[in-house]
Amino acid sequence: MDGRIFGLDLQLGFDVIFQAIAVFLMFMLLSYLLFEPVRRILEERKNKIAGELDQAAADQEEAARLKKEYEDKLKNIEKEADAILTEARRKALRRKEEIVAEAKEEASGILANAEHEIELQKARAQDQMKQEIIQTAVMMAGKIISEKISAQEQAALVDETLQEMSDKTWLQE
Repeated sequence: MDGRIFGLDLQLGFDVIFQAIAVFLMFMLLSYLLFEPVRRILEERKNKIAGELDQAAADQEEAARLKKEYEDKLKNIEKEADAILTEARRKALRRKEEIVAEAKEEASGILANAEHEIELQKARAQDQMKQEIIQTAVMMAGKIISEKISAQEQAALVDETLQEMSDKTWLQE
């Protein structure tokens, strides 16, 4: 050895070139077999992630639109509920007025029937009183007359009394 750390000769040059070509070919082969599928997988994953981000953005926009739509519906529901309550109150008041009117009508009918019944009872009572007065008058007159008057005079007196009672007494009431 002549003092060099390693010897450079032609064989070493060929070996280095051969190893460089072998490494290059191996790199090309590995690149084709391993690196290219990995790049494809990474590219697909990148596209998938980009698609998912786009979908997420679209979903977020859709969610914002739906939220606004639901908020609008909630506002409309409150308005509709107020309208329904107002309509229900109006119907209840109308029904209340109908019930009160029916009750007044029924009460007036009951009062009219009661007044009619009172008039009938009053008329019956007057008829009964007439009959009792007549019976009492006849009995009294019979006692008085039987002692002093004959049967013909008695009949004429009863007729005259009845005539006077029917003309004056009963017309006053």
